[in-house]
Amino acid sequence: MSRPRAGPGRDVSSLRRQFDVQGAAIADWLEVLPEAAWPAPSALPGWTVTELSMHTAQVAQALTDALAAGPVGTVGARGSVALDIAAYTAAWVNHAEEIADRSREAARGLDPAAVLRQHAADRAALAAALDATPGDPVIAARRGPIRLSAMLVTRVSELVVHATDLSRSVPSVPPVPLAAEAVATSCRMLAEILVARAPGRSVELRVPPHVAVQCVAGPQHTRGTPGAVVQTDPLTWIALATGRAAWSGALAAGRLSASGLRADLSGYLPVLA
Repeated sequence: MSRPRAGPGRDVSSLRRQFDVQGAAIADWLEVLPEAAWPAPSALPGWTVTELSMHTAQVAQALTDALAAGPVGTVGARGSVALDIAAYTAAWVNHAEEIADRSREAARGLDPAAVLRQHAADRAALAAALDATPGDPVIAARRGPIRLSAMLVTRVSELVVHATDLSRSVPSVPPVPLAAEAVATSCRMLAEILVARAPGRSVELRVPPHVAVQCVAGPQHTRGTPGAVVQTDPLTWIALATGRAAWSGALAAGRLSASGLRADLSGYLPVLA
């Protein structure tokens, strides 16, 4: 298992590949979705499948718009103006309705073919924008300045999370395929946010094979494993961290184990919703 990485060192080309693979998987799934499923309510309260599908197209558009604004600086040895992922995503909860309204408005009156065309257009526009952007600059995103690679991480995670939302929304068809690398990136990003918001070394969170991190203030451990250990699988961790699953339910279902003092992380979850 590896620890989530923060700051310089993320591979833009790898993240771009992950985004392309997961985005294509969603688009291919939508291509064969029964027409009757599109106007139906999705697994996300207040969203139809059409609106959620449009939102997955806008995941690409948000980064394209940020790249169009141009770089605002680069990251040097002494740091930069860039927000880290935990700080950048902290603003999402206060803008949840704005984000939802934007997707609903964009989807208004569109038939499935139009949504699919938008998917293709938005992915093509992002590819062109990335081709024209060398290196890993700090860009002016909607919620503040952030490194290109860090925003790509958030885009990959968004696609993974909403792929599972779409699959839950239409259980009568096979689920959206999930790219293994993209799932790993999402797991690491969500663990990184947890560590930033609950710093400490009293609990070890394990999400094999992707993550092993320590968090939560308490007794310091200079060697070995902390007295509290939480372990779960990647998709359960993603669901817990994004509010798609409840801690108590995952425990009862045997998809989560938690032992030792301070092992109950429910007070710190979700880290994103």
